[in-house]
Amino acid sequence: MKGGNFRVTAAVVASALFMQNMDGTIVATAIPTMARDLNVDPVHLSSAITAYLVALTVFIPASGWVADRFGARRVFMWAIATFTLASVACAAAMNLPQLLAARVVQGLGGAMMVPVGRLILFRGVRREELLQATTWLTMPALVGPLLGPPLGGFLTDALSWRSIFWVNVPVGCIGLVLTWKLLPPSPPESRTPPDLRGMLLSGASLSLFMIGIESAGRGVLPAGVPWVCAAVGLLLFRMTVLHCRRVSNPAIDFSLLSIPTFHAATVAGSLFRAGAGALPFLVPLTLQTGFGYSATASGLVTFASALGSFCMRPMTALALRRFSVRAVLCAGSAVFAAVLLVCSTMSQAWPAAAIFLLLLLGGLGRSLSFATMGALAFADVPKPRLAAATSFQGTAQQLMKAIGVTVAAGTIQTTMLISGSAQTERWQLACAFIVTALVVLASLPMFARLSQDAGEGISAPTAKRAGRT
Repeated sequence: MKGGNFRVTAAVVASALFMQNMDGTIVATAIPTMARDLNVDPVHLSSAITAYLVALTVFIPASGWVADRFGARRVFMWAIATFTLASVACAAAMNLPQLLAARVVQGLGGAMMVPVGRLILFRGVRREELLQATTWLTMPALVGPLLGPPLGGFLTDALSWRSIFWVNVPVGCIGLVLTWKLLPPSPPESRTPPDLRGMLLSGASLSLFMIGIESAGRGVLPAGVPWVCAAVGLLLFRMTVLHCRRVSNPAIDFSLLSIPTFHAATVAGSLFRAGAGALPFLVPLTLQTGFGYSATASGLVTFASALGSFCMRPMTALALRRFSVRAVLCAGSAVFAAVLLVCSTMSQAWPAAAIFLLLLLGGLGRSLSFATMGALAFADVPKPRLAAATSFQGTAQQLMKAIGVTVAAGTIQTTMLISGSAQTERWQLACAFIVTALVVLASLPMFARLSQDAGEGISAPTAKRAGRT
């Protein structure tokens, strides 16, 4: 992939990111309306988000091997098709179980779609092009969450919540055509057998753990069963780690964590992403159930976060040329945690413009960290291990997004049980924001332990930084 050709690849892969990123924000905006139509509690409908994220998490570990075994472009196209058809099934769902089943299939498509797309891109770029490639990849994809809240609100109010899933159909068709026309065929890279035991162990552990924490305190399973599921899931995860450290081609390559930059971007970055995953769930819930906003009004305010992300992304390279990766990540975590804490103080007396500006600031801090972590994760990973690294990163990212939503919903549910209230109250939503902010702050000490020169060279250096090396 010479010269600017990676930009073409990034633009094509971004069609997949566009669908996935828009899906998260557009569904979150429609949740209160979906809950009324399906006759379930809005807090319980967080399962529509987590079911998708859990499916992503469970199937992503297999994405690297599948791409190597069958060819990355072929797998990428099948993944786009699966995601698109599952979106149609979501639109046709008549009850919550049908919706959840369709979301799981959609998660299967997403699990192969985005990590494999990243793999296609990163295999063809040099270290100094990583940040530029990440920016080209995510800038078009940021249009998804930018359009998601207002489009989701408008479609929900004007038509039906079902129409939000039909948006993926034309995008998926365009992505398939562009992939077929513009991306070169990818021959299989490896014939090594898959680590089936590792895949089964990791899938079972993550599924049981998420089922446990998602259903805790909600009465959907007999008393004690959620905690048993969570405990068994943790036990199976421990077995997964032990197994993967013993075999030569593991489903999840934990030895990658010995690379300091990958470790920081994955472990500390996961805590940050948990908070980022909870925000699109908490803000529409607060505005619609707490303040009485319509879906359209909520979407117009909520899209400020995506607007901030969109505006910050081109400036990330400038920030990294002036400041170290460590300083940028610490600042991003501190700003985003502060925004979440301020969100806990929001009330109906706040003008919509003030909420908009607050979410805009949060989007700026979030985007600064996302772009930096995305490039840092692969800065020191050898090219032969990129498939394993993209699978590992994708699994960690989606798991923590799901955990972020689950922790936020669980905090609300716990406070409702303690207070004996039947309806979600404003102070309960505030507690969820505070807990989410504390999760994000937990990433700060880990980022602070990075070396001063960690990630050096992921952006084209200025004379100042070049003279220092």
